Amino acid sequence: MEFPRSSGVLLPVFSLPHGPGIGDLGEGAYRFVDFLKSAGQTIWQLLPLGPPALGDSPYSSYSAFAGNPLLISCDALLRSGLLALEDLNAAGYSQENQGHVNYAQARAIKIPLLEVAFLNFKANQQSPLHPEFAEFCTRNESWLTDFARFDAIAADTGNPDWSTWDATLVRREPAALQTVDNRLVEAISFSKFQQFLFAKQWQQLKTYANAAGIRMYGDMPIFVAYESVDVWTNQNLFLLNAAGRPVVVAGVPPDYFSTTGQKWGNPLYDWSKIADQNYAWWTSRFRQAFEFYDILRIDHFRGFESYWEIPADAETAIDGQWMQGPGEAPFHAAQAALGELAIVAEDLGLITDEVHALRERLGFPGMRVLQFGCDNDDDPYHRPDSYPSHCVAYTGTHDNDTLMGWYNERQQNGTDNSIVDRFLADDGQPVYQHLIQSVLNSSADTAVIPMQDLLGLGSEARTNTPGRPDKNWGWRCKAAELSDQLAAELKSWTEASDRSIQPS
Repeated sequence: MEFPRSSGVLLPVFSLPHGPGIGDLGEGAYRFVDFLKSAGQTIWQLLPLGPPALGDSPYSSYSAFAGNPLLISCDALLRSGLLALEDLNAAGYSQENQGHVNYAQARAIKIPLLEVAFLNFKANQQSPLHPEFAEFCTRNESWLTDFARFDAIAADTGNPDWSTWDATLVRREPAALQTVDNRLVEAISFSKFQQFLFAKQWQQLKTYANAAGIRMYGDMPIFVAYESVDVWTNQNLFLLNAAGRPVVVAGVPPDYFSTTGQKWGNPLYDWSKIADQNYAWWTSRFRQAFEFYDILRIDHFRGFESYWEIPADAETAIDGQWMQGPGEAPFHAAQAALGELAIVAEDLGLITDEVHALRERLGFPGMRVLQFGCDNDDDPYHRPDSYPSHCVAYTGTHDNDTLMGWYNERQQNGTDNSIVDRFLADDGQPVYQHLIQSVLNSSADTAVIPMQDLLGLGSEARTNTPGRPDKNWGWRCKAAELSDQLAAELKSWTEASDRSIQPS
């Protein structure tokens, strides 16, 4: 698919200004859309929106189809009548923006408020939300009921590891599932209600953004968490042993980010079984994703060509091996059902000619990252002055240090910056602004700049350090940082680079 010459900003929902503990789909989200429009941008790139399974990472979700209830705006529930002001006050709800994401605080405040909203919803049987909720449940039956069951059982047992549940539940015997449905009926209904609220608020925000000329650019991790409803309900589609435990797990070999590689721990797909079903699960996943997003980035796209298989009991990722992936087949199956797919292939890391060939056959743009292009004069692949038109260009991604953190570290370590210096000018303009403009001025059809780079922030604002188990996913934008001055600067750079601009 061809992309128009355009640009946008990468900012996760949890990093938005406003919202107790974390950003949400409320005022801060709409303010950010307004900022993008005034800055002449046409893309908002986000990180995955699913409910996190472990460590609050958006890349480890316990559902490939659901949304994260912590992103629901309680202010919006107040306006809709599902909550009252005294409910918010009693819960200690405040939109005061903390400088760092506090997931524990968000759970402590929001989940009880969502429970109150659910009680108020049930008490008002005349509410027009009831037919909407019923329609939502019917339309999403293919994933919603099992998701809500999983959610309820995990909360009831205090353990999301489904392989430790009663054997009849592990095997998903109909009688056992019916017993759960009867015993946990309220918890299951509450889980569905949260998904209804999330989807309703998300579609309202997406509609607002689209009307402003902003396309939502989402992110799909190729793998799913083991402790997830996806694996529990589709055990035959994963490489598991007789006890339901992974035999092999996903990761990557040693690379730029880690000398021992990364052992992610996600279960690996049994691609032969998935092929036998004509990739139906993947088609359903793509269908759901394109209800949420206008553009979709496939994280770790190279896993479709070949993937790193690590023994489940290995200590690190070093002892893995490359295995052949499914290639084009899942995408062709989805295209046959859904039409043309607006997909961007995340093709970073140890990428082979075979991966590039697969991406090119599918017609997907790949990614180019300035930070990867400044070490070797003989390797211009990631340098802005060498970008092709059919790609998405970045100063850095959520896995990189911020632009200034990266630059400052190079300066402190005495790294040769002669390549970086080519993109700078002695005009008093900050280094990060020159580097951002080099990406915007490149031939890449699409350019996306992380919000931290636009603000010129250092390593303290880094989103994620791959391989580090904690202290990630915590940076938050402040409302004052979405300034008119920054919007005007970004718009001027965008105009100068001849990218799509919103009409005045």
